[in-house]
Amino acid sequence: MADIINLNTFRKAQTRAAKKALAEENAVKFGRTKAQKNLDKAKAEKADKDLDGKQRE
Repeated sequence: MADIINLNTFRKAQTRAAKKALAEENAVKFGRTKAQKNLDKAKAEKADKDLDGKQRE
């Protein structure tokens, strides 16, 4: 005898799995780690600071 499953729950689980797969694919395409974001932010701040220092001279 087969197990009885709720089709609504099954559909929702399928939808969640599809969305998760798409999210993982997009993370690989477009995502950056937190360390990479912090490094870029630090470089931008240093460039602004260096520019301000050169403008005052």
